[in-house]
Amino acid sequence: MSLKGEDNAPGKRIAGSKISSDPVIFFTVLGLVVVIVLATVFDRESTGTFLFGLQDFAVEKFAWLFSLTVSGLLIYAFWLVFSRFGHIKLGPDDSTPEFGTLAWISMLFSAGMGIGLVFFGVAEPILHYIAPLQSPPESVASAREAMRLTLFHWGLHAWGIYAVLGLALAYFHFRLQKPLAIRSTLEPLLGRQTNRLPGKIIDIVAVLGTLFGLATSLGLGAAQINSGLEVLFGVPVAVRPQVLIIVVVTFFATLSLVLGLSKGIRRLSEFNMLLALALMLFILIAGPTAVLLRGIPDHLGNYLQGITGLSLSTHPFRTLEWQKSWTIFYWAWWLSWSPFVGMFIARISRGRTVRQFVLGVLIAPTLLSLLWFGVFGGAALRLELFQGVGLAEAVQANTATAIYALLDNFPLPGLFSFLAMFLVAVFFVTSSDSGSFVVDMLTSGGNPNPPVWQRIFWASAEGTLAIILLVIGGLGALQAGAVSMGLPFCLVIIAVAWCLHQKLAADSAVR
Repeated sequence: MSLKGEDNAPGKRIAGSKISSDPVIFFTVLGLVVVIVLATVFDRESTGTFLFGLQDFAVEKFAWLFSLTVSGLLIYAFWLVFSRFGHIKLGPDDSTPEFGTLAWISMLFSAGMGIGLVFFGVAEPILHYIAPLQSPPESVASAREAMRLTLFHWGLHAWGIYAVLGLALAYFHFRLQKPLAIRSTLEPLLGRQTNRLPGKIIDIVAVLGTLFGLATSLGLGAAQINSGLEVLFGVPVAVRPQVLIIVVVTFFATLSLVLGLSKGIRRLSEFNMLLALALMLFILIAGPTAVLLRGIPDHLGNYLQGITGLSLSTHPFRTLEWQKSWTIFYWAWWLSWSPFVGMFIARISRGRTVRQFVLGVLIAPTLLSLLWFGVFGGAALRLELFQGVGLAEAVQANTATAIYALLDNFPLPGLFSFLAMFLVAVFFVTSSDSGSFVVDMLTSGGNPNPPVWQRIFWASAEGTLAIILLVIGGLGALQAGAVSMGLPFCLVIIAVAWCLHQKLAADSAVR
């Protein structure tokens, strides 16, 4: 369904027309960003120590809470599919989906994890293969464990977080006509304080987590594109080319934002999916096709067989070092990113039922992740296990070069390395524009169609922030800070799930 003129979009009619930019949220976020950047510029070491300390505290002290919360959200999401709430529409009873299924899946996938899969599609399986949790390193057993752990980190659990928060946001906005903001989902708890300072504080934290997470991703993405340019054209891996990459990505992200959801983000996301599919089909066809296809059901079965034990595993009789680097780190990272991904998915999901929404958000991206890791990770593990082509050494030396190191073992490595680099760039544009769109909505007080000037401002601010932090070397510390926000959002999303359940129960009771 096309959006002809976003000012007349359904979301605008529901709530946006009464909402203008929120100066409290806008200027508070802007001030805090300036303070954090100045602290990093003038005392990078102390700022880094503080932010890394926050991350360690969150992960070490609350590993049990992260595990229980993420697993509980996934169970609740699946329960919603089969509950009496499944037929409830995200909008009026006569509403229809705003976007077609393909466009909807493309956008939620591109915003949620598309770029992460390109970055880690080869790297994570190889890293688990050479340093597994339980199996002997660099063995058939460690290869199977590597695929199980990778799918565990990128599969149902991550999307369970996004499904619950995204559903709550979409339900409160499209069904109950509340502003599209995190605070709206907590109205049953906050009451009159929802649109006052307590509610706005929640949105401010959500904006900061999104803004700094995106700035960090822009820096990491620039490093991967720079690695591709070095492989293809000899461009050295350095700060200057990475700054230029961020400038270009920010320009196209801003252009996509100005064009809007229908003409910008949607079209770019669909193009992304087609390009990713083409690259995956090349690896599948040029590689050991039958073996890779045979691996898909094996990886799925291996993943599902171990999902219960992995979900609740906190390793109380060993140190937390492995979990700090992997599972708990991922859970905290996905939780900290949930306001961004959840809000974007909510914005594009008007007219779907609760059942359609949850099944789509859980199953479609998980299956796409299974295919992606099954092809790229499976091909990499087979090459390393049976031919010893040096992928492990390449990944250990520079994770950003993993996909290029794999493509060196296939026909036309230059051409397909260029396509991989281009795919990374386009995925970063879609991540940046969708993230900026969420920041725009939150700083507009929940306006589903924020003003164009504000879209341009925040997209430019993200690029500028990433450049500053890249130049002074503060991206790693900022990522640690973003992950630390997973702890407060762990508590927020528990409250959101409770509030959502109360409202769904009341809605169902009057039908």
